[in-house]
Order: sequence, then structure tokens, then C-alpha cells
Amino acid sequence: QVQLTESGGGYVLSGGSLRLSCAASGHSFSVNTMGWFRQAPGKEREFVAVFSFPDRATTYADSVKGRFTISRDQSKNTLYLQMNSLKPEDTADYFCAAHPNRIALSGRRSPSAYRYWGQGTQVTVSS
Repeated sequence: QVQLTESGGGYVLSGGSLRLSCAASGHSFSVNTMGWFRQAPGKEREFVAVFSFPDRATTYADSVKGRFTISRDQSKNTLYLQMNSLKPEDTADYFCAAHPNRIALSGRRSPSAYRYWGQGTQVTVSS
């Protein structure tokens, strides 16, 4: 099993920045694909970004392109999400997700494709 531990959420003003971290433990050597999803109250979970290792291929939701950057430090076994120019509509619970195998490009946006999930971390952006 793989455990994902998230950190870095918080409260920021519109236009501010946050960096989320997701540390993988357990049988993390089996993890190949890692991504970020978010869910606002009353809404379904939506895709944010995904990172595929070792190819280092990345995919972003249109709503965050140019503002968010996903990266992975293999030596630290940690996934990051750098969030800049935050907007109130970015307010949500953010979840780290992982899967031991590669996921087809089109399938990486689907929450159902991922086997492991973190506990979630709150991000609140005020106007």
C-alpha cells in the first residue's frame, strides 16, 4: 500500500501564491503517475494537474494553465503543486492522487483512474 501525506494548504488573498506538497510513503516505488484534484462544497471532484514519471509528462486543466505548475522530486518522493495568481474560484479541498501504472493521456483527468488518495488539504482564496 501507498500512503500520501499532503501539506501546504492555507488562506491567501486573491493574486497570492501557495505551494502544495504530497509525500508518498510505503511501497512508493510502485507509484508511476501522480496528480492533483480539487473539490469545492456541493461540486464534484475535478482534475487539476498530473505528472507522469519517469517521462515527466504533465497535463493541466484549462482553468489553471499558466498559473499552476506540477513537479516531482524523485529523490524526496514528493509531488508539488505551485499555485500562483490564485483566484476565489480556486477555493476547494485539494487532493493528491497516485497510481502504480501509467495512465493513458486522456484518462489522466479521471479520478477513477487513481488507486491511492491523500486526505486533502484546504485552500481558501479571498477576494
